[in-house]
Order: sequence, then C-alpha cells, then structure tokens
Amino acid sequence: MFQSFDVTSTPQFGPERVAGLRAAFAALGIDAFLVPRADEFQGEYVPACSERLAWLTGFTGSAGVALVTQSQAVVFVDGRYTTQLVEQVDQTVFTGGDLVNEPPHVWLTNHAPTELKLGIDPWLHTGAEVRRLEKALGEIGGSLVFLPHNPLDRLWKDRPAEPLGDVIIQNVAQAGILATDKLTVIAQQLEKKNLAAVLVTDPSSVAWIFNIRGNDVPHTPHPLARAIVYATGKADLFLDKRKTRIEAEAYLGQICAQLEPSELSARLSAISAGGGRILVDPDLCAYAVTDLIRREGGEVVEGTDPAKLPRARKNAAELNGSAAAHLQDGAAMVEFLYWLETSKPGTVSEIAAAQKLEAVRAKVGRDMQNPLKDISFDTISGAGDHGAIIHYRVTTATDRPLNPGELYLVDSGAQYINGTTDITRTVGIGSSVPEEQRQFFTLVLKGMIAISTARFPKGTRGCDLDPLARIALWKSGADYAHGTGHGVGSYLSVHEGPQRISRLSTQELLPGMILSNEPGYYRPGSFGIRIENLIYVRDAEEIEGGDMAMLGFETLTYCPIDRSLVIPELLTHEELHWLNDYHARTREALMPLIHDHDIRAWLENATLPLSF
Repeated sequence: MFQSFDVTSTPQFGPERVAGLRAAFAALGIDAFLVPRADEFQGEYVPACSERLAWLTGFTGSAGVALVTQSQAVVFVDGRYTTQLVEQVDQTVFTGGDLVNEPPHVWLTNHAPTELKLGIDPWLHTGAEVRRLEKALGEIGGSLVFLPHNPLDRLWKDRPAEPLGDVIIQNVAQAGILATDKLTVIAQQLEKKNLAAVLVTDPSSVAWIFNIRGNDVPHTPHPLARAIVYATGKADLFLDKRKTRIEAEAYLGQICAQLEPSELSARLSAISAGGGRILVDPDLCAYAVTDLIRREGGEVVEGTDPAKLPRARKNAAELNGSAAAHLQDGAAMVEFLYWLETSKPGTVSEIAAAQKLEAVRAKVGRDMQNPLKDISFDTISGAGDHGAIIHYRVTTATDRPLNPGELYLVDSGAQYINGTTDITRTVGIGSSVPEEQRQFFTLVLKGMIAISTARFPKGTRGCDLDPLARIALWKSGADYAHGTGHGVGSYLSVHEGPQRISRLSTQELLPGMILSNEPGYYRPGSFGIRIENLIYVRDAEEIEGGDMAMLGFETLTYCPIDRSLVIPELLTHEELHWLNDYHARTREALMPLIHDHDIRAWLENATLPLSF
C-alpha cells in the first residue's frame, strides 16, 4: 500500500556515474563535488527526483553526503548506517566516512590537497554549511565554487519529474489554532524586531503555519513549498497551483497570496531593493536564496524559524489528537502481535510481517473511521542478524523468515489526520530465545523506563537526560549508536526538531513537546533490540515537601512489551511496578477498541503482571 519492497540499491552503476561526474570537473573549474542527501528544501524525506545521493552511490539511507574528488569518493554516514553503507555501495569506488566525528568540512581540513576547488549546488546547502566549508577550505588555501547547475542532473537521463501531490486543509479541530492567528503572532514578532519579513523554507513549518498538508514526499504529509510572512501580517505562499483544488485555493485565498514557486526570486528582490531586513534560518535555508537577498541589497538577519518552537510545543488539540491516534494505533499493533504470535515460527517473512502490519493499520482505520493516510516511515522489519542493522530496510533481495528462537525487531509508524505515531517492539519468535539476548532486552527496558519516569527541573536539555537511558547498558559494557529520542510532529514529520534526547541536544525540553523514547542494543551479525514509546513533556505532579516546579513525561504509546523477554530479577521494584502499571493501563485503554474474542484473550495474557 505505502511501502515498496522492490526498491533496491544500485551499486553496480557507481563506477560509471562517478567517472561521468569527474569528467565534468574540468569544464566546471572544480577539483571535487559534494553530493548531500538533502534536497532544495533540506528535508529528511525527498522526492524521487532529488535522490541524487542514492543515484550516484547506491546508498539509500536517510542521512549522508558524498564527497567526490579526482582520486577519492567518500560517503559520510552516521552510526545508524555504517552496516548498510557497506552492503549498498561499490567498495572499489567508495569508502566510508564518519558524518558525526569527521564530517566533510573536517575531512577537508585533515585530508584534502591544498588549493582544492570544491564545487557545490548552492540550492542543496544551507548558509551554515557554506560557512563551515569556506572556513575549512580557507585553512588549506582552497575555495568554494558555487555552480550554476548541478552536474548530476545532466548525467541523470531518466530523472523523475517533480511531484504534484494534492494539498488538503488541516481543519482547526486538529490544528487547534487558526492560520490567521499564527500569522498574526509571527507578524507581531517581526514588527518588534524591526524586520520586514521572514522567509520560511521548511515545508513542515509552511504546512503548520497555513494549516495545510500535502503529498509530495514519502511518508511526510507536507507540500514542498516556501512562504514569506510580512510584518504587516500579509503572507505569500509559493506553492504550485497544480497542487491545489478549488477548496484549498478558496481557503488559501482568504489568508495569503498563492504564487508560483518561480515568483519567489522576484518577491525577495522587491523586498531587498529597499534594504529590507529579512529573517532567515541559516540551518534551513538554501545558500542560493540568502545570496540572492544580499545581491539585491537586502539584509539577511539570521535567526530561528519562527514556527519551529511553536510547532514543537503541541497545543491541547494536537496532544488530544495524538493520544487518540496512538490508541487506535495500539489496537492495530495488538492485532498484529496476536497474528505474529499465533503464526507458526518460520512461516512468516520480514516482508510478510511488514505488509500484515500495514494491512491491519488500514483495517483498524476503516473500522474506527479514522483512515490510515500513510505510514510515517518505511517499516524496519528485521529478524535475527537483520535486527542489528539499526535502519534496516527489507527488500525482496534481503527478505528472510522469522525463525524460532530468535528476536524480531519491528519499528513502524503511521500517519493519521489527528496524529503521527512511531513505535518499536522487539519480540521473541518461539519460546527459546537465548538468555543473553533476554538479558540485553531487560537492560534496554530499564533505560526506556528511566526516561519514562524521569522528573526534571525546567531548563533541562535532551543531553541531560540521555545518560539515563544508557546507564544500565554502560554498566554492562554496552551502548547504542543513535540518539535516545527525536521529536515527532502532529500529522507531519516523524522526525521533528528542535527537541531531542541525545548526547548533542542542547534544546530545553518544554511542555507539549512530543519525543520518542527508544534505547536499544545491537550486535552486528547476531541480533538487535529496540523498545520505543512516544512521550510528551508535561508539568509533573507536585511532591510533598518539594520546593521546585518539575517537568516529566506522559506516555502516548500503549502496546504490550514482550514479557517473555524480561528477566524480572534485573529490574528494581520501581521498574517492575512501572512495567506492571503500564501493562494494566494498556489493557484498560485498548480492550474497548478490540472486539475479537481471541485477540482480547491474547491482550489479557500479554499484560499480566510480572513478579520476582
């Protein structure tokens, strides 16, 4: 329905395509070229026409960048994708790079030849990225060359067309706040700072501000669009009119001017000609745009996208919608897990499991009259050693059965009109999972419980809480190579900033922010474990005698955790109480949504209390 399993990597084309790119260097006056995963909108998910990194290298992960010089081709990825990279690229052409500890700008300083001329497509890199690259190249006497066109686009003969997904209105029952009210708040902020306008380039922010959703990229329901909001309260929305039908056009016509994307340059030039001060987020806006503003006489004022924080802090309607979506999704997960447990071990494959989960979500959506709009990302369906690949994507070429005695990891999510879900469960197939794997499962569970039960003072950041999820693993000499939690949107991106729980996140956690809580453990070539719920930040209950206002988390996700994998003796009394209470609440919340007698009986058994 929403996920293709025939999409495979194409490493066999790597040598020819890299050779073609290098052949273009001389005419372009460059010695190297940078190929990011990002598109012109800097989104995580990109349309097929912008999958340049995958086309060149064969690597299909959601984060990465390739640096191609005349003698080297390095693909930089983070810890989630190191195993996948090795499997997907031609290693006679490409070598792996460390996107976290030695990203391209650091690599250039450490390894590039002096006086290197590095070419980039200025539409695919932000102003912040450009500054880092220019600084690094300056240290080796090199220079950055802004190319008038992307050489890959001329080599890519069968490049897909740009998307034209229909735009729909996100009504106020789900959005909670009228678009006109959001525009008024932004305009007031601009006026206070003596700014003429703000350029909003993040499609999720555009969707949130105008209360619209779209269908241009996989799994994230925003239209690819930009907007200018003026201090006067007026707004221009640069959105292809082929994406809006009569109802959407009439709605937008009441709150903004809908213009073609090609008109953006002229509008920015008009504001800039009078020395207009334009707010731009340097981490989100393409360098080509800020360069245009400066060339036309405008002043680029760097600051945070004004929708970013309000979008992250969900209002009551958004939180209530998310809670309802998660109950519906929990009912679907229960039906799926029942089916999985009652299927004969070895008869279900990774693809069959993912397809079944999608089908169950769609069926439950129809039954509850809240249709499944899409999955929120490609389902990670990994059995045994595939579970150790953090962002494993099963294909027809890699599909394998779920065999008895091994772990199966399924990380999935859904898009409903009232909320976005993301849940991971690791379950045992059969009844003979090795004791060591049960031990690590329990350690991961301890980390998930630690975040779930955390109380913290206002001002606490994601990096302050991250160790809580890891301490049990650290004590056993283990860790995991990804963040503990990411922000989640409201029928928008399943990966939303600025909130995160990770070593590097310095964003203060604020009430209303939705985050994932997903510690894990992965042993390459053997097994993987991850347990994930979504949570949101709220005011914590007062404790008698306490003299400080505290924050805590409320759990959104309700679905049984595999009790057969838990070693109760490794839990504290408080942790065991949390698990039993969570299962009691799960049973109470989901039982009214499930009408099949056998599935109800399964849920009853799956949520029974554990004891030492």
